[in-house]
Amino acid sequence: MQLEQTVKSLPHEPSPEKIRDQKLYKEMGLTDAEYEQIIRHLDGRLPNWTEVGIYSVMWSEHCSYKNSKTLLRRFPTQGPRVLQGPGEGAGVIDIGDNQAVVFKIESHNHPSAVEPFQGAATGVGGIIRDVFSMGARPVALLNSLRFGDLKNPRVRYLFEHVVAGIAHYGNCIGIPTVGGEVVFDSSYEGNPLVNAMCVGILSHDDLQKGIAKGVGNPVIYVGASTGRDGIHGATFASEELNEQSEEKRPAVQVGDPFMEKLLLEACMEMVKKGLLLGIQDMGAAGLTCSSAEMTAKGGQGMDLNLDLVPQRETGMTPYEIMLSESQERMLLVVEKGRENEIKEICDKWGLPSAVIGHVTEGNRYRIFFKGELVADIPVQTLVDDAPCYVREEKVPAYYKENQEVRPEEQVAQIDPEEALNRVISSVNIGSKRWVYEQYDHMVRTSTAVRPGSDAAVVVIRGTDKALAMSTDGNGRYVYLDPEQGGRIAVAESARNVVCAGAEPLGITDCLNFGNPEKPEIYWQLSKAIDGMADACRALDTPVVGGNVSLYNETKGRAIYPTPIVGMVGLIQNREHITTQGFKNEGDVILLLGETYAELGGSELQHVVTGNVSGRPPLLDLEKERALHQTVLQAIRDGRVHSAHDLADGGLAVALAECCISGQKGAKVQVETTLQPVVHLFSESQSRVLLSVSAEQAEPVMALARANGVPCARIGEVTGDLQLNIEVNGETAIHRSVEELTKLWEEAIPCAMNPSSDSTN
Repeated sequence: MQLEQTVKSLPHEPSPEKIRDQKLYKEMGLTDAEYEQIIRHLDGRLPNWTEVGIYSVMWSEHCSYKNSKTLLRRFPTQGPRVLQGPGEGAGVIDIGDNQAVVFKIESHNHPSAVEPFQGAATGVGGIIRDVFSMGARPVALLNSLRFGDLKNPRVRYLFEHVVAGIAHYGNCIGIPTVGGEVVFDSSYEGNPLVNAMCVGILSHDDLQKGIAKGVGNPVIYVGASTGRDGIHGATFASEELNEQSEEKRPAVQVGDPFMEKLLLEACMEMVKKGLLLGIQDMGAAGLTCSSAEMTAKGGQGMDLNLDLVPQRETGMTPYEIMLSESQERMLLVVEKGRENEIKEICDKWGLPSAVIGHVTEGNRYRIFFKGELVADIPVQTLVDDAPCYVREEKVPAYYKENQEVRPEEQVAQIDPEEALNRVISSVNIGSKRWVYEQYDHMVRTSTAVRPGSDAAVVVIRGTDKALAMSTDGNGRYVYLDPEQGGRIAVAESARNVVCAGAEPLGITDCLNFGNPEKPEIYWQLSKAIDGMADACRALDTPVVGGNVSLYNETKGRAIYPTPIVGMVGLIQNREHITTQGFKNEGDVILLLGETYAELGGSELQHVVTGNVSGRPPLLDLEKERALHQTVLQAIRDGRVHSAHDLADGGLAVALAECCISGQKGAKVQVETTLQPVVHLFSESQSRVLLSVSAEQAEPVMALARANGVPCARIGEVTGDLQLNIEVNGETAIHRSVEELTKLWEEAIPCAMNPSSDSTN
């Protein structure tokens, strides 16, 4: 039974009256209405400084999803294989044989904008903890990155240090970084996107949840000591970047991957020994979010004694301890009497640990400091009763104006060979080797397909199975038409894993948008979610978790709306693992799908005009599903030597990439009513290139016909290392694979080392 005590304010902190009268709560991101709501939750009592801080981080967009929660409910989150959907550290999907795949993607955009190395590194650390807090051993990392124009020295600095931060953390902890994507566009100039994804494996029996239950059970802090880094990081991530953002550098946490490795192994040992009732990462909003969420989910209360929290700095206040986002920390709940077993494991791994509280009866979330009660809050008001907004939607003026634009007319005069030279050497299409050669993608020796193909593939040890995984998104498409762009993000990510030989299982998403309080931005978010939800239902890929990152604006200018989809697929037999490179001279090249004049938001439009306009490609979800079924069946029947989806750059780029990856040539003939340059660089959806042996060409074409999928025999693989493309009987492109490889490989290194450069 809890004793009634009076909540105290510390002498050096603003009084509750001063907080109210001077509206100091606004500094923490709370509105007048939200502050009044807090007072009502406290039965008319004015909150003190610590309580206002706790409410402010728990009600931030980053923690409460107050501007997006109603929209997110549109996503399909259930399925026969889903063991855990949204609401825990990561999603969990059954893959048979009592095993499950665990995965999650999250953003670390704002921290990376002001401190790129640590911002990116701690983003990786946080997503790893989300996965192993579920009881899973992490097996792979991926990322999705967006930066401004590399002509800008500041952008080159951000790019270089973000990649270095990702590499540092993943390489040190020993988890391979196996895939991802990098896109450059001026819309991300002041606000880069750094989205990190982690994939893990667990046995069903080891599945953990973040829940505090059992009155009297101890609450145990494990991991690095608490410092002042990262205070109000969740609030920082829920506001626009501006001139003052650089001053918020202390809000960026500092990571220690070696400590994380110890924490990982200790938690894995606790899971195997069945010691845990609840476990949650101290991520955004630190101790506050983990303890409050675990308590609310358990339907009970919690008392915390902050004097017992391991601290690495002196004189820390309750406000600082509760809001710190120091890295490499976990919160556990175990049965009373098993505290010593936890301590023995932590001591073995050299980890600080401490019992800092216990689960209580009722619903009160109480914080004690130096013998005084410094916070007393009905816990559900922090989690379940957070504000929830439905904003005004408004169709932007540019959307209507773009209806009349005809992008194919903008590129009509360009020669197809010149177009290929310019597109293949652009930093968006060019090789990302400069990035991924900094990552250790072979550690643990489970990586079957390395970075550079449609999807990465990691084998599941002790089985014949493998996992294919991909991250994908196209902000230009979503900007031009959020609903179509949302559909395409899901479909292309699924197409990537299908081309690797995998059945798509489900997605995790990171929704990167501008300020939702602006009606045009909220419209983009709403429509993109509609499109994504449609695609997820059509392709049977439920959303099992993710992250919303809003307020991605700099000086009032929003980024392109950029939903990133992390897709995981299952390969039942390792023999079905497929890559994009052409394999054998004489193989027949098949093109599945139809090509239309669709260049809105295309890479060709961007390199030729520097602009993005028109309408993006249309996506027919029934055709997309039929394509997936056809490609997957052909692969499983052993008929396919290579598979590559047609995406940015269209047919010409896809052919070039297959030649470069396989170091083979290709002789291709296409017939079309479109202009050659339009046909070769259109980015029409639901298209895949296959290479098969001559004997298998007709069976694969018959399979496609049976499934209603257009399939054309367009050429063959050659040994002369030349890419020769004829359109309507006339040569449109004739380039050596060596020349194309050089252009492709040098795109980013050349952009990173301009002849004349100013210092950062």
